[in-house]
Amino acid sequence: MSAPEWYLAVNGQSQGPYAIEDLQSYLQQGQIAPDILVYGPGSSQWTPLNTVPALAGLMGGAGAMPPPPPLQSGPSADQIDYRIEGQEMQFVEIELDPGESALAEAGSMFYMSQGIGMQTIFGDARSGPQPQGLMDKLLGAGKRLLTGESLFMTLFTNNAPAGKERISFAAPYAGKIMPIHLADMGGELLCQKDAFLCAARGVALEIAFQKRVGVGLFGGEGFIMQRLLGDGWVFLHAGGTVLEYDLAPGETLRLDTGCLVAYLPGVDFDIEMAGGIKTALFGGEGLFMARLTGPGKVWMQSLPLSRLADRIYSAAPKGGGKQRDEGSILPGAISDIFGGK
Repeated sequence: MSAPEWYLAVNGQSQGPYAIEDLQSYLQQGQIAPDILVYGPGSSQWTPLNTVPALAGLMGGAGAMPPPPPLQSGPSADQIDYRIEGQEMQFVEIELDPGESALAEAGSMFYMSQGIGMQTIFGDARSGPQPQGLMDKLLGAGKRLLTGESLFMTLFTNNAPAGKERISFAAPYAGKIMPIHLADMGGELLCQKDAFLCAARGVALEIAFQKRVGVGLFGGEGFIMQRLLGDGWVFLHAGGTVLEYDLAPGETLRLDTGCLVAYLPGVDFDIEMAGGIKTALFGGEGLFMARLTGPGKVWMQSLPLSRLADRIYSAAPKGGGKQRDEGSILPGAISDIFGGK
């Protein structure tokens, strides 16, 4: 038992001294109130018991000192400005204040102004230019390997002493760039593996495993998707035209498995057979369709890259396609002769 060093103010009279264990027993039995005035080591005046750091833990949580404030107040991601240019082949230009950074996939940079510096990093730089420990770096790189992306990402920072600098990132193929503010989406978004284009520094890129085996095998995106976490701006790219759809609670939407770009965690993602056996085999829409059930927001694309690639490959002569001879005044057979075929 500790030494009796604490005095209590009871009915205007000083009583004690008491040991800390005595005070704890009195509190548990309800003999004294948590805000009773006490005087003891380190005191300069009579003070309520529940405000004394050395005694606050005696209440078992009742009247104890509040938890410390979070380490960061306000948004943790860099607050960037941006504009999107173009129609079918778009790019996004981001303005950075001194010290601010943008994170992007390797090879997506379009142009940048003189004061922008580049740094190749592991991971996503959510808490600084680079994770602090070796294991953090390896873990971040391993997650990116699982999603089929490069080991590295590029961090673009405004190193100028004053003034804004610009960095831009271009879409890899025809489609639309989607700006999404994660703070407005509850801080989390799930997207297909190749949809991410760039983001403000502070946004975390994680992996999300599909919980259903059927979705992982036949859902079009495999077992692994990307999870974006934070409160900053992220920019996704989708093929063709983008449709943003708000699902009401219990509302269901069915779509081609490759047309899903992103969705909020509250949306239930599953698959189902595309009609009967005859429809699935000969309908031209594949064996399975994606089924999304609300509530939540989903983003869809009209032209998945896989569909575009299949059309190009099937039309290419080396891929089994035939030369179309669009615009030629010669019939196909004559054109083949003069073309050396």
